[in-house]
Amino acid sequence: MPSDISSLREQILEFKEQKRAIILSHNYQRDEVQEIADFVGDSLELSRTAATIKCDMIVFCGVNFMAESASILSPEKTVLLPEINAVCPMADMIRVDSPRPVRRSFPGFDTPPSFVYPPEFTLRDIKQRYPGVPVVAYVNTTADIKAESDICCTSANVVKVIDSLPGDQVICIPDKNLSMWATKNTKKKVIAWDGFCHVHERVTPEDVKRARAEHPGALVMAHPECRIEVLDMADHVTSTSGMLRYATSSTAREFVVGTEIGLMHRLRKENPEKTFYPLRKDMICPNMKKTTLNSILRAFKENIHVIKVPEHIRVPAKKALDRMLEIK
Repeated sequence: MPSDISSLREQILEFKEQKRAIILSHNYQRDEVQEIADFVGDSLELSRTAATIKCDMIVFCGVNFMAESASILSPEKTVLLPEINAVCPMADMIRVDSPRPVRRSFPGFDTPPSFVYPPEFTLRDIKQRYPGVPVVAYVNTTADIKAESDICCTSANVVKVIDSLPGDQVICIPDKNLSMWATKNTKKKVIAWDGFCHVHERVTPEDVKRARAEHPGALVMAHPECRIEVLDMADHVTSTSGMLRYATSSTAREFVVGTEIGLMHRLRKENPEKTFYPLRKDMICPNMKKTTLNSILRAFKENIHVIKVPEHIRVPAKKALDRMLEIK
């Protein structure tokens, strides 16, 4: 496999044209992967865009559930995931009904046990305990979880989705931090899961204090997957796309970025006159960094790692996504 970046780019672009493909890159991908992509953005935003493009193939540079979403919305297209082992640990923290895998341990997991359901439970367990209570699935979930849920949400619209549902309580899965953020901004009772993103979970209030001391003129942006005590200290809480919009529209010149550092590339590229600092330098998702130019080229050459969601899962999963998209 060639190592020269320009040669890699040239070969990838040739294959892309031959196969009538588009390349999607999540905001957390490596800089060079973002640069070769046709579209860069949040996971659902990318899948929705791909569904509107005339092409035969989608190469999704992200993690497994993102490629699944592309397959759900574009079933007639071939979807490739360049790195088949690029998974989302948070999405894997919940199962529909099969035994759960051994869960990784991350420091700082101190959510009150009365608020969330422990890992030995399954989604169907919690649904049986709360019959008739609607299930809101974060888009950062696998296709089978979406199919078992009533409606999906993003980090940007979770409160709007919850408030759109009947009744005075909802089940919100799988991110406990997003659920806590929603609880603070809705009058409904949120029954939460105990999942979390280890990249965002590691951020502490001490990190915010340190960042403010080091960059006193900067505004702090934080992703809703961070702990609630961190979100309470931020100047702006929003998704990655929301951070991009906020940084562009704000008159501030400096920002502390409380999300995976891959977003720094696009923030700096789109706002060259402004300065951005990571809230923590170790906010890195190893799975998001697995995809390389070499793996994209290999996927094209060998037509490997095809992601195809079976119809019996795709149809109900799409209904959950459509219900979310119908909310104005």
